[in-house]
Amino acid sequence: MIKWLKKIDEQLLIAVNSHHNAAWDRIMWFASGDKSWLGLYAFLLLLLIIKFKKQSWWLIVLVIPLIVVSDQVASSILKPWVMRLRPSHEPALQDILHYVNNYRGGTYGFVSSHSFNVISLASYLSLTATAKIKWIPYILFPWALFVSYSRVYLGVHYPLDVLVPVILGILNGIGFAMIYHRFKPNFYTSKF
Repeated sequence: MIKWLKKIDEQLLIAVNSHHNAAWDRIMWFASGDKSWLGLYAFLLLLLIIKFKKQSWWLIVLVIPLIVVSDQVASSILKPWVMRLRPSHEPALQDILHYVNNYRGGTYGFVSSHSFNVISLASYLSLTATAKIKWIPYILFPWALFVSYSRVYLGVHYPLDVLVPVILGILNGIGFAMIYHRFKPNFYTSKF
């Protein structure tokens, strides 16, 4: 069963990675780049402040531990524990994959920190901010899935490397949404 799953994972990776061109290379590189997120996140921060006003601080403050948890679970716990080589470091694959800007990532790839982080944020804000920003899940989840797909396209993650953090990110987002709702300050319930 494990061998079969690894084979499917490898075949899906090759299928996604082999359909490349210069335009998609630029788009996927942008989607995976940390700086590409800054504009979206600055917009979200401003929007949360405008919509939630002085109540936004609790919503925003919880984003920090949310991302720290997702990033540390991926990078400090799962990657060193599982020690699954990225496809870009796998001897049987590394010479047949297409790389953008010769980017190959670190040694281990299970699970994708990028995917874990963006899915966690999308889940959390979808469960906490939709009272005032109803369309937020329709922007954040497609963005998160696009970022996750870009990791496979770039040849630095297998599909399972991004699928597992989708599940973990949703659970992380739910957990922090529960903290948000359980411990939000009293002025959230007052009407002013």
